[in-house]
Amino acid sequence: MDGLAMGGYGAYVWSCYGLTFVIVVFLNWRGRLRQKRVYREIEVRLKALEDRE
Repeated sequence: MDGLAMGGYGAYVWSCYGLTFVIVVFLNWRGRLRQKRVYREIEVRLKALEDRE
């Protein structure tokens, strides 16, 4: 248990690790959503160009 307490700074250290993990997961999720949205938009534009011809 002393290893997790880290000399009294454990709460600060582990909360920073947790917050960093949450931010990384959130940014990864948001990036994937944006990528899907961009690909859908590209598909719509390509279809519109094909229909024009």
